[in-house]
Amino acid sequence: MFLLLWTAVLLCEISADTGLSQKPTVVIPPLTAGQQSTLTCTAPGLCSGSDPDITWSWRGKRNNDSYITGNTTEFKTENVTDGTQRHSSALTFNPLSKHHTTSVTCTVSFRGEITTEETQTVIVSYVKEVQITGSRKVTEGETLSLTCSVESFPPSLITWAKMSESDLQEDTDTFTQDQRTGALSIYNVTAEDSGQYVCTATHLNKTHKMRNVTVTVIYIRKPQISGSTAVNEGDVLSLTCSAESFPPSVIMWTKLSSNTTLHNGPGSATLVIPNVTAEHSGQYICTANHLNTTLTERVTVTLTWITEIQTGSVCELQSDVLTCWCVSEGFPLPTFKWPLLEDHTQYSVVTSVSKQTVNSTVTVRNHGNTAVECVASNENGEVNQKKSSKLLQGWKSSLRF
Repeated sequence: MFLLLWTAVLLCEISADTGLSQKPTVVIPPLTAGQQSTLTCTAPGLCSGSDPDITWSWRGKRNNDSYITGNTTEFKTENVTDGTQRHSSALTFNPLSKHHTTSVTCTVSFRGEITTEETQTVIVSYVKEVQITGSRKVTEGETLSLTCSVESFPPSLITWAKMSESDLQEDTDTFTQDQRTGALSIYNVTAEDSGQYVCTATHLNKTHKMRNVTVTVIYIRKPQISGSTAVNEGDVLSLTCSAESFPPSVIMWTKLSSNTTLHNGPGSATLVIPNVTAEHSGQYICTANHLNTTLTERVTVTLTWITEIQTGSVCELQSDVLTCWCVSEGFPLPTFKWPLLEDHTQYSVVTSVSKQTVNSTVTVRNHGNTAVECVASNENGEVNQKKSSKLLQGWKSSLRF
């Protein structure tokens, strides 16, 4: 072992049996890392002659001998009675965490090569930096597992808290933690578990160390589409698709049966079509691409419109049978009435539909000078149109929508 500080090379007369049977008295006060402390070693017995030789030695962990840095020693002689003295040595140093569980030895040498020594274990109270291990990113539905640790003696109490974004208040009710091992576990995590977590190490009833960590949960929600899917001809179609997710998804709009990308964007995308026409009706697809996941949502756009009664709306007279065709198109599909024939008993009506076009045919027998009026209507309003007929007193047509 290495000798520390200085060695007092003085002689003290003492009997051989006394020197071998007694040991020095070593006093070690409570030690705290970073706070200067003093160890004392008092030689056994009372000397009436020369002073003994008192030396300090230090044995570190793994039996490595080392000097204590920044140390000083002080040799003291105390007169007890006339002609007798008590001798002691004080070792002053700045304890560190590396000194914990090491040993210090005080050796007292008397005249006649008589030596006695005392060895004691050094216990140092200390706490080091907080360390957090574990993945800060976790996929929704999995388990978040973080470990907070701090090297200290006595062992520190480890607590976890989640900081509220609104008022920065601590909340510990939503997760499982082990204060002994510093383990934090959240099973089946959701997006709400994202945020800032704080690990606190309490050592000897004092909060010494804190460390923050930001947890992010990888997730995606089903795309949501907002905006009116029913639009009048000539108006503007505006639909927004968004998908709540982290990291943000790439949103893409397409039209069914078309490979053309209409619009895309991160997080959300708005599809805008000004002055819509009938060809814009149909099914549109919103696709959210998120890492290795693709989610879609579909919506059907319906164009609400109605045209005037078409040019194919005519009447034809053959013998005593009058046949009139009334043609109209629109969405919703128009319905027809022949109001001037309600009092006529000899007529029939046949209606046919092709896509958005409706054809209503009325056949009147024994018409005489019957006037005929075709009314095509849906829920969107009314448009009037009149046509004259050489065969009839009048031909009226109106469109209500």
